[in-house]
Amino acid sequence: MEMLTQEYRMRIVEAIKNNGFKFTTNKAQATSLGINPAQFSRITNGDIENVLSSEKWNEIASKYNVPVNAEAFHWQTAYTMVYDYIFKQLTACQEMGISGIFCDISDIGKTFTAKDYVSRHRNAIRVDCSRHKSRTELLRAMAREFGIDSHQSVRLLQQDLIQYMRSMTKPLVILDEFGDLSYPAFLEVKALWNATEYRCGWYMMGADGLAVKLDRNRENKKVGFAEIFSRLGSRYQRITPLNEQDRHKFLLSEIAKILKANNSKYTPLQMYGKTNGSLRRVYIEILKEKNNVTPVTA
Repeated sequence: MEMLTQEYRMRIVEAIKNNGFKFTTNKAQATSLGINPAQFSRITNGDIENVLSSEKWNEIASKYNVPVNAEAFHWQTAYTMVYDYIFKQLTACQEMGISGIFCDISDIGKTFTAKDYVSRHRNAIRVDCSRHKSRTELLRAMAREFGIDSHQSVRLLQQDLIQYMRSMTKPLVILDEFGDLSYPAFLEVKALWNATEYRCGWYMMGADGLAVKLDRNRENKKVGFAEIFSRLGSRYQRITPLNEQDRHKFLLSEIAKILKANNSKYTPLQMYGKTNGSLRRVYIEILKEKNNVTPVTA
């Protein structure tokens, strides 16, 4: 079994404490981490020996972006146009209990922004639908993120989740990679939206393929898709220009902001040449520039 240093585990504990503001009780946070309240109490009180497995420590570290090496390069958030646009949309959805859908090209920072927003706001969760495609997986993932016991029947879980969301102050659900959901999961989203109308904000995200999938199923009059699209505002949000030349200029500007925030030696044109405009690749190239240190964020 891998031996984790005490210093690393204590930094994970510190991250747990720093994220405690997002939960009303310690039990809820423990549930979101997949540990029991007794384990949570022990580690937050400094008893870190033989309480959690190395796998669980690393899982929590990944969730809260705790690097193995304390001296690792810390990625600096660049306030790009994509970041500002999505962050403002998420804020509006949470504050007003409304919904939206963002469909744009891949690798422009959608997921990074959603993760950053959730880390800063209480009652906001993000679910990666590519990992939780089925109706049951989606419900259990949402429940865990909110700190609700997910080990019960799907029927009771749905009831508890709806009741909890309706009782919360301004909850927000971000469904990333929304197009990966199975058909029953799509219908479940519609049911959850109906039960929490204007009591919960919803924001769906995906690449261009999401719009294609929704449009195709609406044109084919498949049950539920027209209703889902209507509930999400009946239009796709997008920020990158459709024109290729304009999109190239846009991405160069975004890259320039990222390079500046992270003190990179590359020019925007050099980095664009290395990455073909993929902001995910920009992240990788900057890490390579910083001597291949361990990434801090996903």
